[in-house]
Amino acid sequence: MKSNGRLVRSTNVKCQKRSEVGDQFGHQIRNPKLPMPLKSATLEEPQMNLTPMLDVVFNLIIFFMVGTRFADMERQFDVNLPKVSDAQPLTSLPDEIIVNVYGDGRIRVGKQTLTLEELAADLRAARDRYADQAVLVRGEGEGPYQIVMDVLSVCQQAGITNTALATQIKSEGTR
Repeated sequence: MKSNGRLVRSTNVKCQKRSEVGDQFGHQIRNPKLPMPLKSATLEEPQMNLTPMLDVVFNLIIFFMVGTRFADMERQFDVNLPKVSDAQPLTSLPDEIIVNVYGDGRIRVGKQTLTLEELAADLRAARDRYADQAVLVRGEGEGPYQIVMDVLSVCQQAGITNTALATQIKSEGTR
């Protein structure tokens, strides 16, 4: 049935008691004299859908197969690698050279006592091996300052630019 361009639904339902048909929201109201209906059909067990997992596995297999092929193809290129006569292994940075200057004028590197000329030769050789060689000069606190300055001058003549003077922090009880 149409009214004003809209479809109107009409039902021919006889008016029955509210307790037999349903409430105002359309919910079924049970008659207390009738037994409760039981479900007699068996329930299906839940199943896990494996399709997405298989899709991921197959995509991973294809990815690794293609990646392996590219790695094999890269090794097949004929590349003539350069040849060197004096190959040295990569090493870590050398330790700093510690020059000890004693109060009596002795100059010691490691366990060797050296003159200024020998020290200059050793420092040039160290700089030739590693251009940024570091030198730490440890002068005796009460010793003559001139010898420390001579060692710093030898470092400069040998081309050593990374030099440092060792000091010790005064304790609070001393002046």
